[in-house]
Order: sequence, then C-alpha cells, then structure tokens
Amino acid sequence: MLRYELINKEWIVSAKARRVYRTSALVSLTLIPLFVALALNGPTPLLRQLLFLSVLATCINAVGMEFFLFRFDRSPAVMQIVWFCAMIFIPIGPALYCFIVYSRSEVLKTACAAQQNGMS
Repeated sequence: MLRYELINKEWIVSAKARRVYRTSALVSLTLIPLFVALALNGPTPLLRQLLFLSVLATCINAVGMEFFLFRFDRSPAVMQIVWFCAMIFIPIGPALYCFIVYSRSEVLKTACAAQQNGMS
C-alpha cells in the first residue's frame, strides 16, 4: 500500500531539523519577556518585529514537536499523554519537549548518524 505523507521524515528527523527546532525553541522562549516588555513600553517597532519572530519560532517548534510526538516518539503511551498535555502551555511546553525528549531520542540519533555515514 502506498502511503501519502505531507511531511517528509527529513523535515522532522535530521541534523538540520534538529538545529532548526532547537533554535526555534530558544527563540520561542523569548515570547514571555517580549510580552512583558510590550506591556511596559508599548508596541515599539523593534518589539513588534521581535514578537513576530518569536511567534513564528513558537509555531515552527510547536508543529514540529507535535508531529514528532505523534509519529516518531517511542516512549510509553502515558508519557506521550503527559507531554501532549504539557505542550498545551505554549511556548514552554514545546520547548521543554524539544530539549528533553526530542534532542535525546534514539530516532534522531540514528537518523543523524545515518546521514553522517552517508556523507562520509
């Protein structure tokens, strides 16, 4: 049976994807201080641009981590449910999942090792 996939595996599980998701997780964590700065100073042009970048990074991280959770995560079902509920708290939940589960997953390590062996 031919499977039709909208998202390639390499978009989620590769060395480049790991860099993108880790960077977006770090940038998305700036969302909270930006909201505080907006509340204190008002919407300055620089804060608005930083807010846009932070929201974009949050979206990239949240979508990627949810897709990884549903498709590639091999942890027990109870842990998957816990992480699904934790990811509701954006931007902290997806960023924590990225650093704690995604970055340490065996699926990601084997895919990155296969990419490096294929390039060598």
